[in-house]
Amino acid sequence: MPVEKRKIVFFDGVCHLCMGSVQFLLKHNKTESLSFSAIGSKTFLKLIPEPARNSLPDSILYWKEGKLYQESDAILSITKELTFPWRLGVLFWLVPRSLRNFLYRLIAKHRYQWFGKAETCMVPTPELKQRFLD
Repeated sequence: MPVEKRKIVFFDGVCHLCMGSVQFLLKHNKTESLSFSAIGSKTFLKLIPEPARNSLPDSILYWKEGKLYQESDAILSITKELTFPWRLGVLFWLVPRSLRNFLYRLIAKHRYQWFGKAETCMVPTPELKQRFLD
């Protein structure tokens, strides 16, 4: 499948919260519909036009078949790919976007302080390697 048609979670490769989120998604995305790539990777640079890159958050982004979701919209769109009960996260679409994004930005702003920062990006195991894009 061409990379443009895939469902890709872009993540901050040195953020412990982001890497933990990737581990969670790997476990609860039983259909293996999600692929993963670090923000700034070759795949990221290929798909996201340069002018747009500077205005994007650097935590979690979601590319779904040609459309880029960010902040809380990214998180809630990803939940559609998860198993029950995590799939129920879609109910948070009922919360106003302004409130969802306020909470998202608050956590994203303090993620290194609260959860820590790794020295290097996560390296997938051989079994998971095919789900990670360069």
